[in-house]
Amino acid sequence: MSLNKENQLRLLDLAKNSIQHGLKTGQPIKIDLSDYPQELTEPRATFVTLEINHQLRGCIGMLEAVRPLAEDIAENAYSAAFKDPRFPPLEANELDKLAIHLSILTPAEPVTFSSEQDLIAQLQPGIDGLILEEGHRRGTFLPSVWESLPEPEQFLRHLKQKAGLPLDYWSTNIRIYRYRAEIIA
Repeated sequence: MSLNKENQLRLLDLAKNSIQHGLKTGQPIKIDLSDYPQELTEPRATFVTLEINHQLRGCIGMLEAVRPLAEDIAENAYSAAFKDPRFPPLEANELDKLAIHLSILTPAEPVTFSSEQDLIAQLQPGIDGLILEEGHRRGTFLPSVWESLPEPEQFLRHLKQKAGLPLDYWSTNIRIYRYRAEIIA
C-alpha cells in the first residue's frame, strides 16, 4: 500500500512536529486520530531514522503493527530523537540539520531455506528488510541498510552481529523473516 504524496508529507510533518514538541515539553506530540484520513489511522509498523550530514543520529521503530500509523510515526520520531540509547538526546541546535526518513513496513513473512547459502541466494538487495531470530537473540536491518552493505553475504553477517551472534555463526535453528518498506524522506 503506497501512500499518496499528500499523506507522505503529512507524516513527515508529523514526525518533525513530534520532535519539536519533544524539545519543548519532553513528550511526544499527542494527536487526534479523527484529524487524519483512514489510511493514516490503520495499524502499521514503522521506523523513523534520523540523520545529520548523512550520519545516523537515531533510529527507533516497531516490527509489528501495534498502533495506528500516524500515532506510530509520532511516537517513533520522538523516541528516535530522544531515546535511542546509542546517542545523546537531540538538542535544539541540531533540528535544522536533521534529515527524517520514515519506513512503513509490510507484515514480516517467514523465509524458508535449506542452508546459509540457500538463504543468501534468496535475498533481494535493496528490497528485503530482514529479521533474524536465534533463541532469545533478535536483530533487524531495514531495506535501506543495503546501501551500506550491498552484498547479501555481508548483509547477513552484519545482521548476525547485530543480533549478538558471531559473524560466521550458523545453526539450523536460525529463523529469518522478510519484509518490505515504503520509504518516505
